[in-house]
Amino acid sequence: MRGFASFRYFLAVILGVAAGGASAADDLYRMQAIVTGEGEAERGRGFALCLEAVLVKVSGDPRLARDPAVAAMAQEAGRFVAGFAYHDRMSGIPVHDEQGTRERPYDLTVSFDPAKIDAALRSLGRAPWPVPRPRLVVLLAVRQSPSAYILAADGGRGLGQRQALAAAASRHGIEALLPSGALLAAEHLGYRQLARLAPARLDRLAHDGGGDVALAGSLVWSEAALGWTARWRLAWRGRLHRWQIRGVSFDDAFRDAIDRSAAILSRGR
Repeated sequence: MRGFASFRYFLAVILGVAAGGASAADDLYRMQAIVTGEGEAERGRGFALCLEAVLVKVSGDPRLARDPAVAAMAQEAGRFVAGFAYHDRMSGIPVHDEQGTRERPYDLTVSFDPAKIDAALRSLGRAPWPVPRPRLVVLLAVRQSPSAYILAADGGRGLGQRQALAAAASRHGIEALLPSGALLAAEHLGYRQLARLAPARLDRLAHDGGGDVALAGSLVWSEAALGWTARWRLAWRGRLHRWQIRGVSFDDAFRDAIDRSAAILSRGR
């Protein structure tokens, strides 16, 4: 379990910053958007963005982001809001010539009323996805010629990918763990070995690492596609799910992976 601790801590820091030290359950009803200035119109736009995102996070259903009923609900997002706060994204930056001629960018953190969000989900034919939620152990082989490696919680490679995974997981209020380099070495796992691992061994790695389910896959850079190709497999409740996405940034690859994983794990609750 120690092999997964460093990324668990990294993810907890990200979630803790976004939540302001709140509990995991409270954090489900809190989202953040970037807005320009503190005006009412821009604040309303931020409320709408956050409402859509919080409905997805609380339900575990990414399809709500494309639901016309949610878009209509977002027009009155303010009535679901319990509180909000701004953080100046340019705080600490020295004054420059254009400062004051343009609105400054802010992080708008919005806390929603849990009872109102739960009622909104029921009106959409959905329900909250209870906590605690299944914890993902992500076992990912990465290749960008000439290098190939398994993404680990530590080490010099894959920092941006670790951050992208943590951000994607936080959008769904789930925990995603990565193995340490030491654990990978102890298990004799390299880029080529990971693709051949049987589901039973993936399950063992997930449980040994303090997780509940393994999300295994590969992320390969393609010069022809000018993007990454990601292939994933996730076994849950007796069914093996496979999917892929091509020609995307690794941020989009992780968002797609966590979106689909959340949709699978949240079903039948």
